[in-house]
This record gives sequence, structure tokens and C-alpha cells, in this order.
Amino acid sequence: MTPLALIRHGPTDWNELKRIQGHADRNLSVAGREKVSGWAVPAEFETYDWHASPLTRARDTAQLLGLEVTTETAIIEMDWGEWEGRTLDELRERYGKDEVSRRTSLGLDLRPHGGESPREVRARVGEWAKGVAGRGRPTGAVAHQGVIRALMSLATGWNMIAKPPVKLDWASLHLFMVADDGKVEISRLNISLEGS
Repeated sequence: MTPLALIRHGPTDWNELKRIQGHADRNLSVAGREKVSGWAVPAEFETYDWHASPLTRARDTAQLLGLEVTTETAIIEMDWGEWEGRTLDELRERYGKDEVSRRTSLGLDLRPHGGESPREVRARVGEWAKGVAGRGRPTGAVAHQGVIRALMSLATGWNMIAKPPVKLDWASLHLFMVADDGKVEISRLNISLEGS
């Protein structure tokens, strides 16, 4: 099996304001850059082949971590369509509390207005992971919460309706293993990037 390490980008202003952030290309906030500047990739992962989402927040996180990356479009964040940039309260005001609750209760089949479902994200991330396994090189990526959650779902069967089977720390590296047939397993989660 091929190791696949994932790191979520550092915080942006929209993260801090609890605004939904998908394909919107937001920079790291000042606090986010400061936070990532205190992170270090553990030595065992430094020789991995590293990739990053094309979005600025992921590429800048990789740069601050001293990683040389190849941009990979398959690991871009979920497309939240008309929900991009909005808070949950704003969505409830615009679409109605019942409609937002109904959609969010669908887990993998949640589809924001004009957007992509987590099931679709899982499919594209799964295809990418299978390609990684086919190359057989330990690989890392700086990506997004939705991408890491997709791998968690592939590894555990999590339907994204209940809470995730493991609470993920976003200042950490998450290590999965991928078989040649694309099957994903959890190796180690929450490997801290702080104080390494």
C-alpha cells in the first residue's frame, strides 16, 4: 500500500468569520500565516512527493512549510455554488431554515444550490488517490477539509450524516494508505505539525 499524507491549509479570513469557502480563492489571513509559520512537517514525510490544491491558501501553506509541490486540480475544495462566502445564518435567511436543514441532513448527498456534493468530491479524490497508489511513491498533499473528509469517508464508510468517526485536528498531518485498487485505509491521524 502507498502512504498518502494530507495537510489542511492554514486559516483564512473566511474561516475566522465562519463563511463557507470552497472554490473561492482566499488568501491565508495574517493570523493564518502566523499560525502556519509555526508548523513543521515531521522529518519522516519530507521526502514524499508533495502536491497542493491550485487555490492560493493551499499553495501558500505549502510554501510556508518549505514544501516543493506540484499543483493538483483533483484535490481542490468542494464547489459550494451559491453557498460560497455565506454563513449558516445567511443561508437560513436566504433559503429558509427548513431547506438548509433538509440539505445538510443528506450527508454525502448534500448539494448546495449550484454546487457539488460530497459524494462527487469523494469520487474525484478517490480516483486521484488510486492514481497515487498506481505510482507507488509515498505522496503528500496540502489541500482542504473537504478533501480530507472525503478520504476519511472512503476509509471508514462514513456517510457524513453523523459526526466523523475520529475528530480531526486541522493543525496536523493525516496519514492514509492506498491500495492499488484504490481502497483507502487510515494509518495515523492527528500527527501534530506544531512544535515538531
